Amino acid sequence: MRSPQIQHELWKRCISRHYPLGSAGSVHPLPAILPAMPATPDTLFAYLDRLGIRHSSVSHPPLFTVDESQSLRGQIAGGHNKNLFLKDRFGALYLVVLLEDARINLKTLPEIIGSGRISFGSADLLREVLGVEPGSVTPFALINDTDRRVTPVLDATMMQHDILNYHPLVNTMTTSIARDDLLRFIQSTGHTPLIRPVSDRPAD
Repeated sequence: MRSPQIQHELWKRCISRHYPLGSAGSVHPLPAILPAMPATPDTLFAYLDRLGIRHSSVSHPPLFTVDESQSLRGQIAGGHNKNLFLKDRFGALYLVVLLEDARINLKTLPEIIGSGRISFGSADLLREVLGVEPGSVTPFALINDTDRRVTPVLDATMMQHDILNYHPLVNTMTTSIARDDLLRFIQSTGHTPLIRPVSDRPAD
């Protein structure tokens, strides 16, 4: 099993290979027309279809916590995740995505991602920037961040899973997507993901 640090370096190479750097060091996003904000699950799915990204979804009662989400284990394969909407002392916004049972230390996180002191973003700021409600936070919500205010941070341990699962903007569904396609989606919205070893949970 590769360590998260080694996995992180491999994914850096993968992103560089598929998304060449521009003159300023930025990654060119895939050309795609983003839907009007806020997107709905249907417009998200249509957007994924236009990108040629395969996805499958399961409907279920509203899920607000990791404990509630674990009732789906065995029904949906792949890595199940949690998402933290964070803000640093300078106002920079981050969406940290990691496995549902991973542990994270917010005191040491700034050193890993190069931010100021971190705290949780408010529900109002979440709605304003990502267009979703608390309990429905997901990397798919980057489709709504047309100003690219949020930096997505993907945990290196999570990225060892071939299939990943997230809410498609609402917490009454779970959508499965391949790891490589998650990167394609994020890049297509104009965001450059950071893949960092932010958790202390080893992959199974």
